[in-house]
Amino acid sequence: MDLTIAAEADEAPPAPTEELPKLSNIGTRALIIEAPGAFDLLQQRRILALADEVAAWPGVAEVVPGVTNLMVIFVEPPRDLQACRRALAEAWRRLPPKQLSSRVVEIPVIYGGELGSDLAAVCAYSGLLREEVIRIHSSGTYTVCCLGSSPGFGYLHGLDPRIFMPRKTVPSLRMLAGTVTIGGMQAGVSVSTGPNGWNAIGFTAVSMFDLARDIPALLAPGDIVRFTIERVEP
Repeated sequence: MDLTIAAEADEAPPAPTEELPKLSNIGTRALIIEAPGAFDLLQQRRILALADEVAAWPGVAEVVPGVTNLMVIFVEPPRDLQACRRALAEAWRRLPPKQLSSRVVEIPVIYGGELGSDLAAVCAYSGLLREEVIRIHSSGTYTVCCLGSSPGFGYLHGLDPRIFMPRKTVPSLRMLAGTVTIGGMQAGVSVSTGPNGWNAIGFTAVSMFDLARDIPALLAPGDIVRFTIERVEP
């Protein structure tokens, strides 16, 4: 952390009406910044803007955006932790929300069938017919908030609240890579085969993570995702 920059940032008074993010220590070399208020796209865009700026600060080894939070990892423990905290809070207040990427990724989906085995449960929970659940899901526009959980997995914001579905209390033990899922108010596509507590409503053959590609992860924070109907299986 450049303590000169931090000290200068400390001179700026905080905005009197804005709630500042919560900062917590993660060991001696990292801080996590949690956005105030409810989860919405505006706060997430501020997280992404903060990540872009802080990544260029001297002494910062890595930044890891999450859903409404950002972890900042330092090369070594900061000499003045309070100065770091003040600099992060000042940057949060000063930076405009990040403009979203113009990149749109379309993902064709085979809805229902064996690999979308929780579609019936989503219908039962929402009270909607399966055709309506599929129409709502496939007509949405989703924003990639961050990557995590496993390499290349995108947490997608923008799910229509009519098809909200709580995560499972007992996860599926072997959900295939490529399964299209709903977890609470988020959507996603599983990257690897394994246990998963989200609800499977379909499947896509699109690979979300491939080491043979120049950039292995298909999605990046800020990308827009649209699901299209490849077909519907009973």
